Amino acid sequence: MNDVAQGERFDPTDEQRRLVRMMAGCGIPQADIAKYLRIDVKTLRKHLRDEIDMGSIEATTKVAQSLFRMATEGKNTAAAIFWMKARAGWREKHDIEISGKDGSAITGIGIVTNDPVEASRVYQRLMRGTEDLPNEE
Repeated sequence: MNDVAQGERFDPTDEQRRLVRMMAGCGIPQADIAKYLRIDVKTLRKHLRDEIDMGSIEATTKVAQSLFRMATEGKNTAAAIFWMKARAGWREKHDIEISGKDGSAITGIGIVTNDPVEASRVYQRLMRGTEDLPNEE
């Protein structure tokens, strides 16, 4: 690629437009793209703004399509979980409600854990009567 002399008009070729779109989509910093084209960053933004913007949007779209395909084809559980957390509001916090044998509320109990397995173990011990309940004061 030829250096553009200061004051000389920059007229990007179709190949440069394609390259900038691809580089921006891959996350290459604008300063590096401009350096590769041997132009100033301001010149890059002035003449290739659409390519910079669209390259990033197109790349994100392709990755989202790939993730969606992996999640919905049942071949990638991690992709499905990520999609549900990012798009459907799923979260790791687990709320467990404990009630007495007759369905009445049990007061004076507080279980604080982010570990659903441990919470389930405490619940099972409470239901079997092998877990001491805290005294109400």
